Amino acid sequence: MNSLFLRAIELNKPQKLNTFPFCLPIINNLDKLTFNKKVTFFVGENGSGKSTLLEAIAIAMGFNPEGGSRNIHFCTHDSHSSLHEYIRPIRGASTPKDSYFLRSESFYNLSSAIDHFDVTHCYGGDSLHNKSHGEGLLALFSDRLYGNGLYLLDEPECALSPLGLFKLLRIIHELAEDNSQFIIATHSPIILAYPNADIYEFKGSTITPIAYKDTEIYTLYQRFLNDDSFITKILES
Repeated sequence: MNSLFLRAIELNKPQKLNTFPFCLPIINNLDKLTFNKKVTFFVGENGSGKSTLLEAIAIAMGFNPEGGSRNIHFCTHDSHSSLHEYIRPIRGASTPKDSYFLRSESFYNLSSAIDHFDVTHCYGGDSLHNKSHGEGLLALFSDRLYGNGLYLLDEPECALSPLGLFKLLRIIHELAEDNSQFIIATHSPIILAYPNADIYEFKGSTITPIAYKDTEIYTLYQRFLNDDSFITKILES
């Protein structure tokens, strides 16, 4: 039995599909997406629609479009699409005790809002602006995410070193073991390597399950690491 906080989403598309984001083939063809594991990844090229869909799911679940918990509301630039208006979340039987949406492109704005609402005590006791970008992200993950929660992360690898990515993997694992659910859009082969996760590939006009070693992310990095002439071939192509 699927006991996750978010079991699936259904998309009730408008009649006119020629405007963004419904003009994206992947969104046009999407009717339902099911979540079966504690950790689910969205992968795909830039512009494939994975972040657009994750952002819409977050808003449909009650999160602020620029990120944060459900209790923080601010707006610096209204850039999200109307997709969330057509998404119907299918929730599980239980309600998460914690929740968070990380939208990496607006992390600076989120950090400013945290200062404004004077809730830095939830993030290690200091302003995230007083840390490097990577240190601030790790502080958010390690200090603010409490467990038994629903966490939506859009490209959390931004600004993290390889060591930082391994630290993030450990945090994700500990939280998943503490009854948490993650949906993560990523380009990182390190994060994507988390075991026993579901991976959905956004490619062409479809969203399909895919094995880790079959993803373009894995095969591309494998070629890069194993072929000393790979970069030369790229530069000369």
